[in-house]
Order: sequence, then structure tokens, then C-alpha cells
Amino acid sequence: MSTGSRAHTDTHWTEACAALQQAGTPHVLLTLLDTRGSTPRAAGTKMVVAANTSWGSIGGGNLEFRAMAIAGEMLAAGSDAQRIEDFPLGAKLGQCCGGHTQVLFECFAGTQLQVALFGAGHVGRALATILGGLPCRVHWFDSRQAEFPGQVAANIRVCVSDSPLQDLEGLPAGTFYLIMTHEHPLDYALAERALARSDAGYIGLIGSRTKWRRFQLRLAHRGYTESQTAQIHCPVGLREVPGKYPMEVAVSIAGQVIAAYHAGARSDDAAVPSVLTPQGEAP
Repeated sequence: MSTGSRAHTDTHWTEACAALQQAGTPHVLLTLLDTRGSTPRAAGTKMVVAANTSWGSIGGGNLEFRAMAIAGEMLAAGSDAQRIEDFPLGAKLGQCCGGHTQVLFECFAGTQLQVALFGAGHVGRALATILGGLPCRVHWFDSRQAEFPGQVAANIRVCVSDSPLQDLEGLPAGTFYLIMTHEHPLDYALAERALARSDAGYIGLIGSRTKWRRFQLRLAHRGYTESQTAQIHCPVGLREVPGKYPMEVAVSIAGQVIAAYHAGARSDDAAVPSVLTPQGEAP
């Protein structure tokens, strides 16, 4: 971690943790577990460290410098972890307090999976309910504000937008795109734009096989090869979860997303795993 990190003194550590967890940002929570003798802070003091920034303080000086370095190592490792370190506050640490403190480090690796959900219709709303309970960050788009529920899960960002194609361009590489708007032309435009980016983690498109055949012909006319169009999973969903009710369709779609998430977590390859073969039929 850079020694030039920026500290935030006007935000409480609880607010920082909540914001970081909602955004899926990796961070480390530091807690003074035990203090003996003269120490700069009391037991229970907390501090939050993320990449190049921090909130709160466990006492400053070399103690905090060393602690932030350890936090940086944990962030670089990229996995959830906990560790406890002892710090004698003497000459070796460059502090004259003469006391002793013990620090608990809790690393939260953050959310790696980003999901873009286009459409707030019946299936979109059912799917958002499921995604709201999964370890992912959801960007939910629709031009119809009235279609969104009054409350959504903390990991969902509602975006009322009339320019979803521009919104798509601003999403990070590796995003999972789930396309189910109320307009077939918009579905096609979004699917083609996601495909054109060449960095999608997954593209799922709701619709019948007839709809997909029409889209395939249009994509071929635009110069896309069969191997390229095969990256779009339509009809999206698992064959093992049949049914036409919105929640049934949502469960089948979420099943593929969950499979992809766990398969990706077990693989060092950043590409989308082959487990994501589209199988289901959406209405």
C-alpha cells in the first residue's frame, strides 16, 4: 500500500464499512483488541483501510504505519482473512509509549461480481429479489421509475435512465449482463453493444428461441461470427428449472449466475467458465 494514502477524519468507521461493503470494495477493519501500559489509543479503537485511503486512527506513528502495511498485504492477497498482531510500543517500533497493543485485522475481499440488470418488469423484479441476497453488485436499469420497488437490497443500485446504451459503456470489464427490457429492439441493441465490448463476463438475454434466431440473423448481417454470437446466452436460464412464472424464470437465470460465480472463484482463469451453457426457455 502506498505511504501516500489519504485519511478521512470526518467519516465514522461504521459509515465507511457500510459504504465499502455496499460498493463491494475490498477493505480491512483494524481493531485494538488489548492494550497494556501507555498506549496512544484504548482497546476497542477501530480503523478502516482500503486502497490508498483510510478512515479513523489507531494511534498514528509507526504503529499505524506498520498496521497499514499489513492491511495492504492482506488487500493484495485478495481473499477474506483474519489475523492478530502484537506490537510492543518501544524503541524497535520507534515509539516511546512503552506499552503494548494487540491488533485484529479483518480483511473483506469485496465483491468481484458485477451484474447489470436491464429491465424492471415482472422477471426483472423477481430476479432483483434473488440477486439482492447474493455476493454481487447489481446495477439495475430501466427508464420507468414506477416499475422499481420502493426499497431494494443494499447491493443494488437503481438507475432510472433513458440512455441504457451509454450506461452499458460505463460498466466495468467482466460485468455480467442480464437483458430483459420491455422492448425487443432495445434488447437487441443492448445485447449487441455488450458483445461489441469484448470484455463481458456473461451476456444473458431473455426471450424465446424464435426471438433469438431473429437476433442471430441480424448479428450475422452486422458481421458477427457464430463463435461471437454464441457468447450471448439466449434463451437464458437452466433447463432444470422449468416454468413460466416470473419467479421461476428468475430462479433459473439466477442459477446460471450463481454457477458462474462459484466456478469463477475456483478458477485462476478470468474467462467465463463453460458451465454457462444456456439451456432454459424464457417467456
